[in-house]
Amino acid sequence: MLVANGSHICFTGFMGDKHKKLDELNRHEAGHVCGFTTTNETMVMKLREIGFAEGDEVEVLGRGLLGGTPISVRLNQTIIALRVREAQLVEVETST
Repeated sequence: MLVANGSHICFTGFMGDKHKKLDELNRHEAGHVCGFTTTNETMVMKLREIGFAEGDEVEVLGRGLLGGTPISVRLNQTIIALRVREAQLVEVETST
């Protein structure tokens, strides 16, 4: 499946080891944002307002004790917390 985000297209149907959703990354695993896996423009706009953009570096720092939420991530040089359902919408390309 192709997900278009403005001028960026992410091939989500061919996700191999290098492409994951942000919520699938392990603790201290890092990558770069390559797009979003939703056509809900409101959620994409919310994530962009937080600071997510294609090419940005992101790393999972930790997870909450109850149900793994929230997920603590470092986005460029900023630490933020996301709900799991929000992290599921961020497509990440990892280096491994």
